[in-house]
Amino acid sequence: MRNNLYLSLSVVSALALTSCNKLGNLSADNFTVTPTPLEAIGGQVPATINGKFPEKYLKKKAVVTVTPVLKYEGGEAKGQSAAFQGEKVEGNNQTISYKVGGNYTMKSLFDFVPAMMKSDLYLQFDAKVGKKTVTVPEVKIGYGVIATSELLKNALASTNPATAPDAFQRVIKQRQEANIKFLIQQANLRSSELKSASVQDFIKMLKDIKADQEGKALNNIEVSAYASPDGAFDLNKNLAEKRQDVSEKYLQKELKANKMDADVQTNYTAEDWEGFQELVSQSNIQDKEVILRVLSMYKEPEERERQIRNISTVFKELADQVLPELRRARLAINYELIGRSDDQIIAQFKSDASKLSVEELLYGAGMLMEKPADKQAWYQKTTQLYGNDYRAFNNLAQLAYRNGDLASAESYLNKAKSLKADASEVNTNLALIALNKGNVSAAETYLAKGSGADSFQEVMGCLNIAKGNYTQAAGNLSGNATNAAALAQLLNKDYASAKSTLDKVTTPDACTSYLKAIAAARTNDAAGVSANLTKAISLDPSLAQRAVNDLEFINYATTVKSLVK
Repeated sequence: MRNNLYLSLSVVSALALTSCNKLGNLSADNFTVTPTPLEAIGGQVPATINGKFPEKYLKKKAVVTVTPVLKYEGGEAKGQSAAFQGEKVEGNNQTISYKVGGNYTMKSLFDFVPAMMKSDLYLQFDAKVGKKTVTVPEVKIGYGVIATSELLKNALASTNPATAPDAFQRVIKQRQEANIKFLIQQANLRSSELKSASVQDFIKMLKDIKADQEGKALNNIEVSAYASPDGAFDLNKNLAEKRQDVSEKYLQKELKANKMDADVQTNYTAEDWEGFQELVSQSNIQDKEVILRVLSMYKEPEERERQIRNISTVFKELADQVLPELRRARLAINYELIGRSDDQIIAQFKSDASKLSVEELLYGAGMLMEKPADKQAWYQKTTQLYGNDYRAFNNLAQLAYRNGDLASAESYLNKAKSLKADASEVNTNLALIALNKGNVSAAETYLAKGSGADSFQEVMGCLNIAKGNYTQAAGNLSGNATNAAALAQLLNKDYASAKSTLDKVTTPDACTSYLKAIAAARTNDAAGVSANLTKAISLDPSLAQRAVNDLEFINYATTVKSLVK
């Protein structure tokens, strides 16, 4: 567990003042830096410095500019300066009483670089008394930066890219319909109707189903007969029933001729008011709104017909355009298209992949192939045969990303984006690439178009870690057993959940073990620190130097040194 060490800064006279133009030296006694150690959040290191100028220090004509400086091997970073002035100085800086002193607060923000993990925070002073510059030595007030949030870069390696899904369906429900029209008040089948394209296509489909029993399966056939809603109800009921009977007999004759058995379901509608309303609403009849209003006002069929007949200007149009279409029987075949089996898809790919549909190829690559190399071969073939489909390019990018080849992944994604710029999977994956590059703003822009992708929430969680929004990140990643999810929980100080998540990671790596070591350190588990750091370093030796500088293990320095010898 980190040491919550609070350093202080006190302004005191180190020597007796030999001149009224001099200021005393400064030391770290009564001023605090929060947090100590500092901590990287969202790629930056914030620091709050609270202090007190003691009495009789800041001379009435003095101006002191204080600058926080974070020093590390190979460089330094300066924070925002603040100036303080004595009582006789004319200016806009905070005035400090010479007699009683005064308090001040400074806030600074440093852009994080990895070397800051081993660093020291200083205050530097630019002091003048009147017109004379005086020297005030710099003072060390803090040390180090905890950079656990920066482990996001390691956790991204096992973050799941989005998959562009196939739309393969082995069984697809289909329906083929035919309409047979009847003359007014008649129920006999006319040869002209039986020769119509609608009926002939229906009969052809019956024969196709019979001939292709492996590729098509008949479920049932429906026969629905209707009468138009003009005339007496009893007459219409009798007509509809007769039309049902003659249509069913015709169907049974065709089934027998094709040597087919089928479940035939029949029904009739005496007065087809629903069909009437639909046809009127689609027509160009001038007063159709009046007719539709009558239908809504009157529920009794006889009254509806009477009121519509009263609209003499439109009844002839109804008789010519609408009513004849309702004197009909509808035949419908409900059947299924049966696609290739898994074995057949694989065999077809080996013999001639060009005969597979794009959906079969994507399904085969994603669901039937287990080895990444085999998946890649299928997706590559898909891009050759269906070069205008973005999905195979996206999924090749997914494979490249999981293999650690970010350059190839980005190249595939750019091709996919050129084919479909708004594809949610492509934009989500481009956001993941941007996060790997440390470009948070680009990741945010891409992810704004990623909603709906299967890993959208996971990548959003990573983005929120990068932005320092740890509570939101933990929510986004809830239910994911990944390094990123555990990192969000650690940063959110939910150590029990972090440990549980890390134990569930399906393919643990060096990052998993390193995060386990941090969780152990934060819960005072010395054995856990040693065991997990040992494993992490064995999997990724570069983590040894990080562990030496990592203030997460400040209480386990001896253990860490023994592991990296």
